[in-house]
Amino acid sequence: MSKTSRTAGAVLAAVALAASLAACGGDSLEKDKSGAGSDSGSGSGSGGKESLVIGAAAFTESKILAELYAQILADAGYSTSVTTVKNRELYEPSLEKGEIDVVPEYAATITEFLNAKVNGADAAAAKPLASSDADATVAELKKLAEPRGLKVLPAGQAVDQNAFAVSKEFAAKNNLKTLSDLGKSKIKVKIAAGDECEVRPFCAPGLKKTYGIDVAGIDPKGVGTPQSKQAVKDGVDQLVLSTTTDGTLDSFGLVVLEDDKNLQNADNILPVVNAKDAGSQEIADVLGKLTAALTTADLGALNLKVDAERAKPQDVAKEYLESKGLVGK
Repeated sequence: MSKTSRTAGAVLAAVALAASLAACGGDSLEKDKSGAGSDSGSGSGSGGKESLVIGAAAFTESKILAELYAQILADAGYSTSVTTVKNRELYEPSLEKGEIDVVPEYAATITEFLNAKVNGADAAAAKPLASSDADATVAELKKLAEPRGLKVLPAGQAVDQNAFAVSKEFAAKNNLKTLSDLGKSKIKVKIAAGDECEVRPFCAPGLKKTYGIDVAGIDPKGVGTPQSKQAVKDGVDQLVLSTTTDGTLDSFGLVVLEDDKNLQNADNILPVVNAKDAGSQEIADVLGKLTAALTTADLGALNLKVDAERAKPQDVAKEYLESKGLVGK
């Protein structure tokens, strides 16, 4: 599942929140502190501390992050379970209610989701609170989250946001390292992306406005799909929209052009927890060790192992935590 242009999509998604919950019959996620019914028992511990439910959205990266959270907390003595919920419209209310205790999140996206939920979609669209500044974005997020019983833990260096890549050959031929370089080159480019790229502010319109890139059109092959990347590799298209944690770009001979003018918002990864059930300093300290260690490149490599090598999220999480000395073997 792609999270491309998540921040813009978060505003629209919040509008559909009530309808989404109604469609589910208003059912809540019943918190099973024994871990029964969860998708994964890999993080379960038995240290006598409270039980924690870790929420994951239904895409690879979120599942990996949830496993990392569950296993490092289990190593610290908590009984943990991971439950996958389809999307933010469903898991965020469950986090507020305490049916889920901890969720891995993306700073800019959750900020704009809550902006729309609290202030209304129109107001959020007119006055976005997320930006390319991670510290400023997290500060705005805390203002929105804390009155709702949520605690925002510090963001790390790992970031998953839109990334635009070209073939290594194309980059070398035209001396391209940044998106500014591409704009200055005046080369017409066709973008392999989702058709929504035509109107999303962080895609074609933003590339034109911020960088002066001459976008000749959109090839609607999807965001970061093998077909999109192959089209750029073959020279059918010149630019592909993917994400900074896409671990497969190198295998297609592609290289990301630096977003040197910070078009994209700061979607740094950070834990958001239910303040009452998981707001202790000890939990923050345990998760903080992982946040400090995890890099964008690490996350791309973990995604690659699951998506390309068909490894299980719990297995790659365990291997990573052990390799970094974050849990005992």
